[in-house]
Amino acid sequence: MRVLQALPALHSGGVERGTVEFAAELVKRGHESFVVSNGGPMAEQVRGQGSTHIHMPIHRKSPSSFGQVLPMRKLLRDLKPDVVHIRSRMPAWIIHLALKTLPEAQRPAIVSSFHGMYSVNPYSAVMARADQVIAVSNCVKDYVLEHFPVAEEKLTVIQRGVDIAAFRDRAINEQWLQHILGRFPQLAGKKIIMMPGRISRWKGQLHFLEAMSRITRQRPDCHGIIVGGAEPGKERFLQELEKERSRLGLTDKVTFLGQRNDMNNLYLLADVVCHMSTKPEPFGRTVTEALASGTPVVAYNRGGAAETLQACFRDGLVSPDDTGAFASTVLHLLQVPSPDIIVPRQFWLESQTERTLEVYTKAVSS
Repeated sequence: MRVLQALPALHSGGVERGTVEFAAELVKRGHESFVVSNGGPMAEQVRGQGSTHIHMPIHRKSPSSFGQVLPMRKLLRDLKPDVVHIRSRMPAWIIHLALKTLPEAQRPAIVSSFHGMYSVNPYSAVMARADQVIAVSNCVKDYVLEHFPVAEEKLTVIQRGVDIAAFRDRAINEQWLQHILGRFPQLAGKKIIMMPGRISRWKGQLHFLEAMSRITRQRPDCHGIIVGGAEPGKERFLQELEKERSRLGLTDKVTFLGQRNDMNNLYLLADVVCHMSTKPEPFGRTVTEALASGTPVVAYNRGGAAETLQACFRDGLVSPDDTGAFASTVLHLLQVPSPDIIVPRQFWLESQTERTLEVYTKAVSS
């Protein structure tokens, strides 16, 4: 099968990482894999894993992006994919308009993924026009069915999977440990409380600082790390976080590590991983990755992250926005023996790949 995935760019984030990993799985299974985007640091990874990356500026949410309709039409005619998997709205509109000018016999099957609770308007509704639609969690499925004209038989829930083997039954790399402690000596000998996620207000870093203020008052041996970079336009919020850290007296108790490519080891270094999004997150990839590493996770009981914890580790669920209860749960987990965490197969990358290919087959046959 020849598959073209379309998304705005390949910088950082769950959608981007999921696209790259899925492209690699397609190649492993003998399919032809193509990714079209505006590029970014992860484009080289796509190419290195055997897929073809096609650079096209389909990322801007502006009328100028419609200048890519004709180039997209040419790409579809030349490439002749069996399936186009659309992962974002602007690429969806460009592809939708390009297909209108192609004879029906030359049009590929279209699959879209709702990676989030998109705003309810005509711009978002293009994602519902696909032959088959994927929702990344049950809460996203319910949202789509409530707000968009998608027949339930065309909608499939496929949780975002992680490569379990990359996280499970691993020991921390000692050379890496010495390197990171040399760079961040303040972490040595501490209980590490980690908050992964890009720097963005709705990701909940302000809540994390408030919880760390409570935690460190009772456990001075704890140190918080915020792992994630500030994308363009978010630098001011990072400065706000640094000021709040100072105001709470956490300058020597919380460290910003920035964007990292060593998450596998960081999950093992952490004693507890936190997920504190201030609105329902569609999935919450870091939750599954941390649990696959055997590290307990504490998260607000809402959205896709809660679905994962309900299936894997219910002791980590906390009432939404209750930073006091959140801190208490973290403190409790630090005092009890490490739990034996099992991640069900529905959250494995293999399962995601198999089920997505089933959706592709259904889309092509229909």
